[in-house]
Amino acid sequence: MTERELDVVVFGATGVTGRRVAAYLAEQSAQHGKSWAAAARDANKLDRILGEDGVEGAQTIVADLDDSASLASMASRATTVLNLVGPYTLHARPVIEACVANGAHYMDLTGEIPFVRSVIDDFDRPAEDAGIKIVQVSGFEALPPDVAVLLAVEAARERWDEGLAMADLEFSSAPPPGVPRPSDVLSGGTMQSMAAVTSAPGAESITDPAALIDDPSVAPLVRARSPIGLLPRRGDRGAVIAPMSPAAFINPAVIQRSAALLAAEEGRPLQPFRYREGMAIRGPAPTLPLRLAAAGTLSGIQAGMAAASKARPQLRRRIGSLLSSALPGSGFGPERDRVEGWTWGMSVDAVTTGGNSVRVKLEAEGHPGYLATARMLGEAGLLLAEPEATPERAGCLTPAIALGTGSVPRFERARMRFTVEA
Repeated sequence: MTERELDVVVFGATGVTGRRVAAYLAEQSAQHGKSWAAAARDANKLDRILGEDGVEGAQTIVADLDDSASLASMASRATTVLNLVGPYTLHARPVIEACVANGAHYMDLTGEIPFVRSVIDDFDRPAEDAGIKIVQVSGFEALPPDVAVLLAVEAARERWDEGLAMADLEFSSAPPPGVPRPSDVLSGGTMQSMAAVTSAPGAESITDPAALIDDPSVAPLVRARSPIGLLPRRGDRGAVIAPMSPAAFINPAVIQRSAALLAAEEGRPLQPFRYREGMAIRGPAPTLPLRLAAAGTLSGIQAGMAAASKARPQLRRRIGSLLSSALPGSGFGPERDRVEGWTWGMSVDAVTTGGNSVRVKLEAEGHPGYLATARMLGEAGLLLAEPEATPERAGCLTPAIALGTGSVPRFERARMRFTVEA
């Protein structure tokens, strides 16, 4: 890649998450001398929102999805483009095309796995030929679990020269004091994304852990070894384990693709491991019935989404349209006083093929889906802009494969701390 005027451009900087990515980049720019710009289609709105968040003097770019020339100009100036304009099934393709044509790395937050599959099919080879990275699903879904599992994989290889037989991930969080609000849980953008997935071509693949595997001979092995489960279960210390929020269908496909990409790079056959994840709901013993009911409700909602994805295309489109109309829009999200004060974490308990154990822990701060996601995406974009900071790989990559575990210490800037125990 040729040297660019800007390290990072955040496209969609007026949205709930985009404005926080911009604020993070402004902070890092002041501390580490990075060049960045905020991009959106409405210059006046962009200036106003950046000002509300205390971001002064930022470079701004006017770019519109309906104006391919503006997207090309934006991509030609940037080393990395962070795309925050969703739902991605509906809006991301022109931005990806502009990045591939103009030699900019691309990263987004989509959890729309059928769309990710289509991007791999259409852009993996062109991106590889151009020497750029297309990295999707790079927020709370699925960057932290993807990196954590890769850390476990590497620890097993380094210490015992063994692969993984299984990896169990558990997520837990503690909100700030105060009365919970509906906007604390899911953003309008996330809900609109779920509606878009329901009606998208290939929606039936959302429950497939091998949806992002390229080798059709390997995919059945992944499905047999590591099916996606939706039923609640009991965990340790009295915890109830519910399906991962916002959906249990996102992380498994990404993590299995990481394993496949790594095996292909090393010239060895893929040995699928069982991956299981869940969200721990803890509390005193008397609350167990309530916690089981909450986990059951989450399971039922996601089972309904899975069933809808298998319906006939015409019915799926009707369901998606109804959901899109009924659910909040992309501007719906938490108030400022509800994004700070969160603590959350993940633990990956892995067992190797030889029976050895590895634990990877992540401790993080800030609302997982809003503030923490904005920080990790901003830091990931800066890492991609530094050739020496990430592995020399190109094409459609997962977050862990694109960034490599050597980048892990940098995420402490984003208030995320990974540790490995064996």
